[in-house]
Amino acid sequence: MVHADLLLTNANVLTLDENGHRAGSVAVKDGRIVGIWEEANPPKDAVSCSASTQMIDLKGATLIPGFIDTHNHLPMYALTKDQVNCSSPLNRTISDIQQSLLQKIEQTPKGEWVLGYGYDDTLIQEKRHPTREDLDAIAPDHPVCIKHISAHLAVANSKALQMARVSDDQPDPAIGYFGRDQSGRINGVLYEFDAMESVYSKIPEKSIDEQIALLKEGIEDYLAQGITTNTDAGVGLGGGIKDYDFHLQAIERDANPLRMQLMVMHDLLRPTGPFANYTADELNEEIQRRTNGMARLDSAKLFQDGSIQGLTGALRKPYECDAELYGDLCHDQQKFNEEVYDLHRRGFRIAIHGNGDRAIGSILDALEYALSKEPRNDHRHRIEHVQTATLEDLDRMARLGVAGSFFINHVYFWGDRHEKVFLGPERAKRISPLADAIQRNLLFTLHSDCPVTPISPLFSVWAAVNRLTSEGKVLGADQRIDVETALRSMTIYGAQLNFDEAHTGSIEIGKKADFAILEADPTKVSPIEIKDISVLMTIIGGKVVYEKGILVSQ
Repeated sequence: MVHADLLLTNANVLTLDENGHRAGSVAVKDGRIVGIWEEANPPKDAVSCSASTQMIDLKGATLIPGFIDTHNHLPMYALTKDQVNCSSPLNRTISDIQQSLLQKIEQTPKGEWVLGYGYDDTLIQEKRHPTREDLDAIAPDHPVCIKHISAHLAVANSKALQMARVSDDQPDPAIGYFGRDQSGRINGVLYEFDAMESVYSKIPEKSIDEQIALLKEGIEDYLAQGITTNTDAGVGLGGGIKDYDFHLQAIERDANPLRMQLMVMHDLLRPTGPFANYTADELNEEIQRRTNGMARLDSAKLFQDGSIQGLTGALRKPYECDAELYGDLCHDQQKFNEEVYDLHRRGFRIAIHGNGDRAIGSILDALEYALSKEPRNDHRHRIEHVQTATLEDLDRMARLGVAGSFFINHVYFWGDRHEKVFLGPERAKRISPLADAIQRNLLFTLHSDCPVTPISPLFSVWAAVNRLTSEGKVLGADQRIDVETALRSMTIYGAQLNFDEAHTGSIEIGKKADFAILEADPTKVSPIEIKDISVLMTIIGGKVVYEKGILVSQ
């Protein structure tokens, strides 16, 4: 007999264990699963309940392991709660973007910053980026900056550029560049993080209390999607060591109930960075100690290209829209190799952003260099997005033991434009090649890259299963995968990528009681309906952290 402080009954349990078992009831004690029964109610002599035991009758709802999103930007998403939504189709023209910003500008004292997010130059009528002049026309007295939907570009007005001391004779940074008009004058478009940082670094920081309040709002959205473990894919990206401290403080203040994986930006680990002398084990120990085990080190994070929809992803063949444009690598290969090797030598798992196939090839060159100098079994180094990996790239990933975290939502949100504008039909139909990855037995996960796309594991599952674009076309039908595999990529495969498969990712006795409760079974509904399934409840460590208010009973 087991003792329970939480008993879930009348459930349709998808354990997603190795054999795909299903069950009807689950018991939890002290945050761990202690009993699983096929019956809707466990035998009377199998479980002991007390007056304090929480009993939840799921009334046939589907219980699955909590979702694990292995790549997004939670604090960045939280900050959008206080910014202007410049996305399409809400904003169909540059005039629409101006009007959206103007509402905020009129409420903001002169001289204070106005920020926006989400504009997409390929979706607005003018098919171009807004410029400093467009923003100056509505905000001559306010510094204004709006971020592109890819998060790899932004546009600043003259007041913002002036405050950042960015002048027309400003040289381009090491990574990225400043957009210019035909006369060579900076037009306000900022390409990639170094150029963006020149402006964003001048924006006054919110207080820690203000940041925590916004973070709580963002976390509510994550919990409402059934996420129990979440990876911040760029700790220190733009905020340096303050980003790292903020994450730990949020958990220390009980503001974040999610289990967190932290990808720490590589510049924090360089000889001039605050973690210059840390090994991976030492940094992970510090993170776990300060958060009582709720956060862990995921990896050292690097970028080797930008965004295909921003025309900064590094391709082997030119962009469909410009036969002279290939995109750029972020790092010289030799220096890149040595930095990757140094991190590998210090025990870090390495996660590297690679959208274009040329960047993916460069990443594999660097990882192979590191592994040849210092072999390590089960390193689980990973490539982020893996958008245009070729068969040869996937073969190398398999040979080197490199995992992939695929940004599958690209198919829906940009698939049509990849086909018509960025990549052309042949390359477009192979973006996020999941079926090819499965054939090679690659460890892979899916992710949202929120706030680039909305946070929703079930949407990512839907995208992987259907591969529908926003215009309703199936893009790359042969790369579709089955529903159960897609669910595994957001649960147990995510746990494996996190080196945590012994504790999370499936519903098995002894594992942490992290669950999502769904109104319907994704494996039973029509595949086209998966994204519309509601999450009824989210449970972390046996504690209900989100509910719609219709299932709980004592």
